[in-house]
Amino acid sequence: MAIKKGGRKRLGNRKREYTIMLRFNGTELEKVKAILQSYNLDYHKRGTVGPFLRKLILNRKTIKENRIPESISNLNYQLNKIGTNINQLVKVANYKNMRSPNSNLEQEMQKANELMLELIETINTKD
Repeated sequence: MAIKKGGRKRLGNRKREYTIMLRFNGTELEKVKAILQSYNLDYHKRGTVGPFLRKLILNRKTIKENRIPESISNLNYQLNKIGTNINQLVKVANYKNMRSPNSNLEQEMQKANELMLELIETINTKD
């Protein structure tokens, strides 16, 4: 006599271990409810929203054409760092000018401008 295995099937390596929590404001929740109604699903029924959103997200194909190339994102990071450095230089220059009005602020600003021109030329030659 064979033993029937009842109950829930084991998931094995397909078990879901990770959690992502989503929060919606009122208008966003209304949009989610409208989408669920268009698929004839009840928002208030337990176990419908999560699986629906999972299938909706995972069954979509990713569009690789709209992604920013790695070189451009790295360039953006470097430009942000340069901007931070410029802000620090201007802050120091202003501080020195306030401490001793006789200091040569124009010379420091000229150096900063020359460095910026050199940087722009370097970026343009890499393209």
